[in-house]
Amino acid sequence: MDLIIRDMKESDLDRIMEIEEKTFNPPWSREAFLLELTKNLLAKYIVAEVDGLVVGYGGIWLIIDEGHVTNIAVDEKYRGKGIGSKILEGLIQLCADRNMIAMTLEVRKSNEVAQALYRKYGFKEYGIRKGYYQDNNEDAIIMWKDI
Repeated sequence: MDLIIRDMKESDLDRIMEIEEKTFNPPWSREAFLLELTKNLLAKYIVAEVDGLVVGYGGIWLIIDEGHVTNIAVDEKYRGKGIGSKILEGLIQLCADRNMIAMTLEVRKSNEVAQALYRKYGFKEYGIRKGYYQDNNEDAIIMWKDI
């Protein structure tokens, strides 16, 4: 498997939307991703590409000295192959390169796979956002990591 992590481009959006719509409920809109790529100066997005096909992506907002992970998703056909880890490593590296001191994220309380990934990279649970997810009012676990 020839895996490349690179910056997301506008031309990736069709494929990003395929993955997004199969992964998240509710999914982000194409316009939301386009705004992140073209207007949000704090946002950085990367993709994982296998043999020329985008199979995953991740995003982060770099705010003062902290990175806030906005999303990570991997095409269901490519899960369990370490691609999510490589995307998270890419986001951690973005923060390190920009002298961020910490990273944070929210994750669904029911998403134990994602929580295990984040713990593997040193994220720790710091609180709960009650009813954070609009689709089902599920709580989010707030996680932090020092860089």
